[in-house]
Amino acid sequence: MEAYKQEFIEFMVEANVLKFGDFTLKSGRKSPFFMNAGAYVTGSQLKRLGEYYAKAIHDNYGEDFDVLFGPAYKGIPLSVATTIAFYELYGKEIRYCSNRKEVKDHGDTGILLGSKIKDKERIIIIEDVTTSGKSIEETFPIIKAQGEVEIVGLMVSLNRMEKGKGGDKTALDEIRETYGFPTAAIVTMEEVVERLYNKECQNKIVIDDAMKNAIDKYYEEYGVK
Repeated sequence: MEAYKQEFIEFMVEANVLKFGDFTLKSGRKSPFFMNAGAYVTGSQLKRLGEYYAKAIHDNYGEDFDVLFGPAYKGIPLSVATTIAFYELYGKEIRYCSNRKEVKDHGDTGILLGSKIKDKERIIIIEDVTTSGKSIEETFPIIKAQGEVEIVGLMVSLNRMEKGKGGDKTALDEIRETYGFPTAAIVTMEEVVERLYNKECQNKIVIDDAMKNAIDKYYEEYGVK
């Protein structure tokens, strides 16, 4: 596993973004782990988060793209932080863009916040985590309505590696098949378990035998075979 992936897993635990316990997800599933990207709130956290995203985007998609699109609302700070980090790490000037939840009809009008998207441009979508693909369902037509553009791919921070709406593929695989562009994550839950199982992180063991059993049981029911 790449060093930045291991660091990112530790960073999620340190920032209290990735938690282990007993959680009820929006889908109604009972899960032994939960991720909340809204817990990244400080300048140093956002700086590091942007760097991890930038490295993963560079690894998976390279530098040949123009705009980083972050679906409102959580995607807005992600796209801004990562745009800055991409320039600092690779010297590549890209632009950030997001959608508004409501169309603005005065001042800076329209559905978009940040950069406009032009014909022939290449777009990468950035999100925190995808479980159902609902935000892509909303933002895909908005991006496509801006002109003849290409969506290079989607980058999320964590691939939960569980069944999407269809029941036999992960949400990321469903998105790839439905919309026809690649999907990737900084880390997968498999990598999280590999790094944390019976290993110290922040001076404690966060995935012990009992938690590992709970995670295994969860994936027996909701994991993709």
